[in-house]
Amino acid sequence: MTSQFARLLGRPHRASIFLWVSVFVLAGIANLFIRWADASREQLPFDLTVSAINEGSSILVSLMLLPFLLAACHRWPIRLENWWIRLPLYFIGSIAWTLLHVSGMVLLRKAIHAVQGGTYDYGPWGAGLLYENGKDLQTFFLIVTVAQGFAWYARRQQGEAHALSLPDDGVPMVPEAVSEKPQRFVVRKLNREFLIATDDIEWLQASGNYVNLHLAGKVYPLRSTIAGIEVQLDPARFLRVHRSHIVNLGFIASIEPTEAGDALIHMKDGAVVACSRRYRPALRQEISANASA
Repeated sequence: MTSQFARLLGRPHRASIFLWVSVFVLAGIANLFIRWADASREQLPFDLTVSAINEGSSILVSLMLLPFLLAACHRWPIRLENWWIRLPLYFIGSIAWTLLHVSGMVLLRKAIHAVQGGTYDYGPWGAGLLYENGKDLQTFFLIVTVAQGFAWYARRQQGEAHALSLPDDGVPMVPEAVSEKPQRFVVRKLNREFLIATDDIEWLQASGNYVNLHLAGKVYPLRSTIAGIEVQLDPARFLRVHRSHIVNLGFIASIEPTEAGDALIHMKDGAVVACSRRYRPALRQEISANASA
C-alpha cells in the first residue's frame, strides 16, 4: 500500500513526496505571513492559532487529494493530439477538487474547534465556494502543469520505442501496423535513435495507452496495447502471465507460488512480476517444456 501511494506521487518516490509537501507547507507559511502583514497594515487583530488551523487544514486536505490528481495526470496525459479533449475534462476535475477540498477542510476545522471547545462557521457556502474555486483553480492547474511537464521531460530523457517493420532498413511503425514479428525496436531519445533487439526485452508491462519495455535496467514506453504487442512477439520466448504483464522466458530466475493460487515471477534483473491464476498453468507448461528440452 505504501509503495502504491508513493508511486502515484511520481518518481523518485521520496524526493517527489518531499517536493510536494514542501511546496504546500511553504505556500501555507507564505499565506500566514501575508495575512499577518495585511492585518498589521490595517491595524486589525490577528489570531495566529486560528489562521494556522485554517491554513493547516487546507494543506492537509490538498495533500490527501494530491495522489489522486497525480494518478489522473499519469493515466490521462495531455498531448498535442488530445489536448482539446483532455483539457475540458481537467476543468471538470478542478470543480470536483474544489468541492472535495472545501468540504474536507470545513469538516476538519469544525472538528479541531470542537475539540478546543469552540465552534467554526464557514459562512455562506455559495460565496465561499466561489472564492475557494478561484484559488483552487490556480492550485489545481499548477499541479497539472508541473506533473505534465515532468512527464514530458521524463519521456524525452527516457525515449519512446517503436517497432521496426523490417529487420534492417524498414520504416519505424507501431506494432498494430506491423505485418511481421519485429526483430528490433527503435528508441528515439533526445533526437537520437537506438536499436534494441526484441529478444533482449526482459518483460513488458501495460501502462495506460503504453506498454513499458523493460531491459537492462531501463524502461522504454511503446505506444500500444498489451494485446496488440502480444501477437507481435515470438510465443516460444514471450508468454502472457497477467492481464498487464508479458515475460521473456529466458530471463526468469525463479517462480514463487502464493497461497492465493497466483505466483510471483522473479526475473534475473531482480524485478518481481505478478502471474495471475489464469495464466499460471500455461507458465508451468512452458517451464516444464523448456526444462525437458
